[in-house]
Amino acid sequence: MEFKSFGIKVRGLRKKKGLLLRQIAAALEMDTALISKIERGERKANREQVIKLAEILNVEVEELLVIWLSDKIVDMLEKEPLAYKALKNSEKRIKNKY
Repeated sequence: MEFKSFGIKVRGLRKKKGLLLRQIAAALEMDTALISKIERGERKANREQVIKLAEILNVEVEELLVIWLSDKIVDMLEKEPLAYKALKNSEKRIKNKY
């Protein structure tokens, strides 16, 4: 199983649909350069943008939200030596809530 960052996933979906950056930017009412930065991982989308992108790209919202959340977690923990243990602990705590 290949794990892709949010930006790479969005770029792949956009290209697969034959959409240009400017078309995505117009649909999101934002600058083309910003979408380009999101695709390159230089800028982070917010939750509302992720939901709108799922709509535009005709994919399940959950699919993009999971990748987006994963990116947020990795960004926060990637340099932390205890990241894996912390994630396992968090997983147990979250499972107990749901």
